[in-house]
Amino acid sequence: MDVLIKNLGLLINATLIATPPLLLAALGSCFSERSGVVNIGIEGMMTIGAFTGAVMGLVLGNGWAAFFCAGLAGAAFGVIHAVACISFHADQTIAGTAINFFGPGLAVFLCKAMFDNSSDTPAMDPSCKLPKLFEGVFPVGSFWNNVLNVYSAAYLVFILAFVCWFVFYKTKFGAHLRAVGEHPEACESLGIDVYKVRYICVILSGFLAGLGGAFVTLATINQFRPSVIVGQGFIAIAAVIFGKFSPGGAMKACLLFGLCNGIKTLAAQSNTVSPNLISMIPYIVTILALVLFVGKAHTPAANGKIFVKSK
Repeated sequence: MDVLIKNLGLLINATLIATPPLLLAALGSCFSERSGVVNIGIEGMMTIGAFTGAVMGLVLGNGWAAFFCAGLAGAAFGVIHAVACISFHADQTIAGTAINFFGPGLAVFLCKAMFDNSSDTPAMDPSCKLPKLFEGVFPVGSFWNNVLNVYSAAYLVFILAFVCWFVFYKTKFGAHLRAVGEHPEACESLGIDVYKVRYICVILSGFLAGLGGAFVTLATINQFRPSVIVGQGFIAIAAVIFGKFSPGGAMKACLLFGLCNGIKTLAAQSNTVSPNLISMIPYIVTILALVLFVGKAHTPAANGKIFVKSK
């Protein structure tokens, strides 16, 4: 029984580590997609956020300040995507793909320029990372230590998911963003500034994706590496589709994918199954979720469609 409880604690701990970056990126994607702008550049925005978080953690020595700076870096890429897709009417899929190339490429270029041609940043001290809750309160290895002694941002992300749900369904802005994703022409006739709403949503999606990337470098690990995001942006997009483009549904999907990552972590410790097979678990579940549920998701009617403001 003690072994079972210990493993359960380890599984919860691994889930709480793997879920927050996915959930932050997925919440950002919800804003963009529901406003009618496809943003598959989440991966690139997460990568630049991961790099900025690691660098600013080293420079500032403060995890929260670095976390916020990473969000601003992601927001800057959100501005690029918004200008290209909303003002210049570029193809949204191609623009997002470009960001997925530009973000990691810029991060590696800057990393090599700043750290003696190394594609990895130096490891950070614990003081530079995000703080933990209840550190030192419970015995190391105990169930409650595994469940509660996690990075404070992990629990704040779930509070943020509720805030996003409230914004979506209980505020005037939420009604506007959902409306412009369905019928932008009708919204314009009612005096709603479609461009403004979409700009806010796309920039916010970049900000949240940047925070998601920073969580990886400021909590999960202690440095930036080129492979640090490894497809998490695409898993977050899959979670949004699986969750039917709603913050609540995205949170449930991210918990599922985070649980799969937790199972992967525990299975890797047993050394009874090939690590290559174990590492496939989250991606297999993602593919199955898309195959089984993508047809049931209601995609916003104007999602991905170019809208030109009338003169």
